[in-house]
Amino acid sequence: MPDYNAMGDDAFRHEVRTFFEAEYPQELRYILRRARWAEMKDWWRKLYEKGWAAPNWPCEWGGMGLDAVKMLIFMAEIERHGIARAPDQGITHIGPILMKFGTDAQKQHYLPRSLAGEYVWCQGYSEPNAGSDLASLQTSAAIDGDRFVINGQKIWTSLADDATHIYVLVRTDKQAKRKQEGISLVLAETKTPGITIRPIRNIAGHEEFCHVFFDNVHVPRENLVGKLNDGWTVAKALLSFERLSIGSPRRPSYALRRLEMLARATGLLSDAAFMDRYLALKLDIEDLGSLYGRFVEQVKRGEPLWQDVSMLKIWSMETWQRLTELLVETGGEEGVITGVRNIAGAEADILDSFYYARPGTILGGTSEIQRNILSRYVLELPT
Repeated sequence: MPDYNAMGDDAFRHEVRTFFEAEYPQELRYILRRARWAEMKDWWRKLYEKGWAAPNWPCEWGGMGLDAVKMLIFMAEIERHGIARAPDQGITHIGPILMKFGTDAQKQHYLPRSLAGEYVWCQGYSEPNAGSDLASLQTSAAIDGDRFVINGQKIWTSLADDATHIYVLVRTDKQAKRKQEGISLVLAETKTPGITIRPIRNIAGHEEFCHVFFDNVHVPRENLVGKLNDGWTVAKALLSFERLSIGSPRRPSYALRRLEMLARATGLLSDAAFMDRYLALKLDIEDLGSLYGRFVEQVKRGEPLWQDVSMLKIWSMETWQRLTELLVETGGEEGVITGVRNIAGAEADILDSFYYARPGTILGGTSEIQRNILSRYVLELPT
């Protein structure tokens, strides 16, 4: 594996750009929905064979080990070429958690297979009555000899029907005094008997989320990540990685590109009022990229992400929503009609983009909760 951090920035950018231009499928560029594993697995294989499947994993585990500057260049080229996000939670979420909390056996087994795309992961966190208040979860895991027996349900599980494995938060001690206690993180194969997955269709007509049911699901105790009843510690670390992933500039950047295309077609680039809003949003994305790079570098140094990573999630999702709101306004009458519309010669599915951005300030913890976290733990304001 080359030392990409030793390369000049322009040389690295050229190598990434050349590869993306030549290898990424044209029909999958700038898609609005979440890409499915069936359509992304060939691309994943190309990334894996080149050693690029995990750009910010340490080199010792098969990653590129990119520093913050190189990571931002890599992300910028992903955005430039409209490369969709594959079902990559094995890389962005559970992989870093296993590196930090997993046993040697878990690392040796799961990390290489996740990197190769042999294992595709989904997250079993939210429940019908435990979303933003995640510690109220009720899915239980009773200990039966050398196994856990899991019963309960999870909801809003992204791309669970594509996944081979799920990492699931369960309650292993119902007598714990605090709701954050008595929780554990367990790994399971989605084909395990007793697991049922039902897709949920969203307002845009996509089935990105799923409802997952556990009915006497037997899982080996060796699949416990971290200590028994200390899963909340693991969960908080994982949520930090999730906020880093959600806080990427990718989605706002895609929306900005669509806005630029539409504004150019409708002549709004010469409209002073429009340009004032457009440039403010463009600067927000530039600032977001710088903040994202800071947290990426922090992870690369092996430092834990602190509560201030909530800034990233707020900034990314709220900027994305403001962009799609302006996108709808720019589309005029056609902007509020579903499906691909022809607007001044430019084809765009504006309302789908708007719908897709709506849950952004809810998923992964609401913006209100993120602000409360910042208020309490960063600003140390009274609760």
